[in-house]
Amino acid sequence: MKKLTTLFAATALATLMAGSAWSKTFVYCSEGSPEGFDPGLYTAGTTFDAAAHTVYNRLLEFKKGTTETEPGLAESWTISDDGLEYTFKLRPGVKFQTTEFFTPTREFNADDVVFSYERQLKADNPWNKYVTGASWEYAAGMGFPEVIKSVEKVDDLTVKFTLTRKEAPFLANIAMPFASILSKEYADKLQAEGKMNQMNQMPLGTGPFAFVAYQQDAVIRYKANPDYWGGKQKIDDLVFAITADASVRYQKLQAGECHLMPFPNSADVQAMKADPNLKVMEQAGLNVAYLAYNTTQAPFDKPEVRKALNKAINKQAIVDAVFQGAAQPATNPIPPTMWSYNDTLQDDTYDLDAAKKMLEEAGVKDLSMKVWAMPVSRPYMLNARRAAELMQADFAKIGVKVEIVSYEWAEYLDKSKAKDRDGAVILGWTGDNGDPDNFLDTLLGCNAVGGNNRAQWCNPEFDALVKKAKDTSDLAERTKLYEEAQVVFKREAPWATLDHSLSVVPMRKNVEGFVQSPLGDFAFDGVDIVE
Repeated sequence: MKKLTTLFAATALATLMAGSAWSKTFVYCSEGSPEGFDPGLYTAGTTFDAAAHTVYNRLLEFKKGTTETEPGLAESWTISDDGLEYTFKLRPGVKFQTTEFFTPTREFNADDVVFSYERQLKADNPWNKYVTGASWEYAAGMGFPEVIKSVEKVDDLTVKFTLTRKEAPFLANIAMPFASILSKEYADKLQAEGKMNQMNQMPLGTGPFAFVAYQQDAVIRYKANPDYWGGKQKIDDLVFAITADASVRYQKLQAGECHLMPFPNSADVQAMKADPNLKVMEQAGLNVAYLAYNTTQAPFDKPEVRKALNKAINKQAIVDAVFQGAAQPATNPIPPTMWSYNDTLQDDTYDLDAAKKMLEEAGVKDLSMKVWAMPVSRPYMLNARRAAELMQADFAKIGVKVEIVSYEWAEYLDKSKAKDRDGAVILGWTGDNGDPDNFLDTLLGCNAVGGNNRAQWCNPEFDALVKKAKDTSDLAERTKLYEEAQVVFKREAPWATLDHSLSVVPMRKNVEGFVQSPLGDFAFDGVDIVE
């Protein structure tokens, strides 16, 4: 991403935090750089935190600390009897942010909603391919181009969505970051000036904080939006200090150079809890970590080979080494706290002799493979390199040679989507909306192959079950279908499910108003610093 001139360097963070008698600056020690600032284009939490939860809003939002939806830019909505039409009444008087790079001349209206969705849905929209190499990965993976027949402006404050089929999780889906609402007026200006890529570099929305500047891989600066429809924030300036190393984030937190950090090393948590200057929030994470085989490449195209490798992975050792107990080995592709979790399924037992025998019976000898290890900490995998090393040692015991590879985070995410990718990739997921569809279809559906479906796995039986579950609003029926889909998943083993982790958030003692999200978001509206 092009570097933008910033008003300060990373070394000035201490000065920024000191602020002045009349200004409050909150510093968040972020774990990584955003892929960009257009949340529709990406899937990483670093991008969502840096854009969707600061600059933008959506028609619906998730109520703080829950997976329950509530009004956002839409005040209310109605659904037709056949479940195919959703009509939203928009919130009046909402202003877009005024920044140094753009001054809006009108308030938010239906044109902005239509624009924000059609750019993702229509291949012939001039904004559909405005960023080279990027794609509308979420919209495609969730089948939105097929599900949404049209998005129509009824009047300035009314928008109607017409669907091609019933979609039970639709309201939860449009509260997700990729469905953020952008300014059509700003887009029109950039298009007329031939500067469309600026939308992904200098974001502008209706959210609580306005973008100021970004110094790549170092710092992002925002200011409170004085015209925010939810009220001006108590903090005046928000700073993301990008700090990839968890130990360094902890040092900065201890020194008072940042107010809050994500994803601490498990070994540091007890010391954090004992520090009188800090407080620690924790809750069960709505997440899963996995090792995704490329099921289109031999020998990983055989379920028996994948299951053999799964039996060679000592998941408990990974949980102990990486999380020091603050996680549990995963059996299913959805977490046990989520409705429709199939607790009748048995995990592949750790059995090296059986694994070796299964490979021999499958005709696999002298297998060499790559295991991709993420370069950043995520809630579901705090140290992918360490996990990969443990799997490397396990696989060596059954005669499989492993090369561990990694890339810079944005490149890792991009390269791992390739249909011809070699080896198996460590990744994971924190639920975006509390619905099983957000795991099962988004990560494993046929629509998501080449995108979020890093296993490149398209199984007609599994896909039919998940798609049928979208078609009914009956919770008991949906539960039954998702339970059956998990049986297919476990039989075919496109992943080795690794763990479900505890989410831990340490912060300075004087931070108030931060609400831990079950969806893994880091949002700072409503946050204050009390001296």
